[in-house]
Amino acid sequence: MFHRLAIISDTHGLLRPEALAALQGCERIIHAGDIGKPEVLQLLNELAPVTAVRGNNDKGEWTEELPVSAVVTVEQACLYVIHDLAELPIDPVAAGIRVVISGHSHKPSIQERDGVLYLNPGSAGPRRFKLPVTVAELVIRDTAIEARIVELAV
Repeated sequence: MFHRLAIISDTHGLLRPEALAALQGCERIIHAGDIGKPEVLQLLNELAPVTAVRGNNDKGEWTEELPVSAVVTVEQACLYVIHDLAELPIDPVAAGIRVVISGHSHKPSIQERDGVLYLNPGSAGPRRFKLPVTVAELVIRDTAIEARIVELAV
């Protein structure tokens, strides 16, 4: 049995049709902040259950319900979600976290350090500088975890 999670961040109010297409068929969506407006979460929720955290640009009444960080458990894998990796308040190794998901930088990356996978899906919203427009996919199969960046053709 395997689980496919879609990871998105930094939409800044723009949920592109290409992003929605890339997220089709996942069992859960994780939004790592800078959502931009509540309609983004409503549209994502039509595809799959959403776990979202508040980003530094998420302001207003609708964001008060959003946590600054979240923990998601899939099988035996514990995932920690925060917008800005620089604000990580825990030691993921000591806390038993397998994957740390963050956004903020708009730079997609997958790195492993001390047995912890650090995943930044990049930005799926308005293009910034010359950075690609991306989302990510996380596949969890028993104890194996695979991540990949999906560049959107926009």
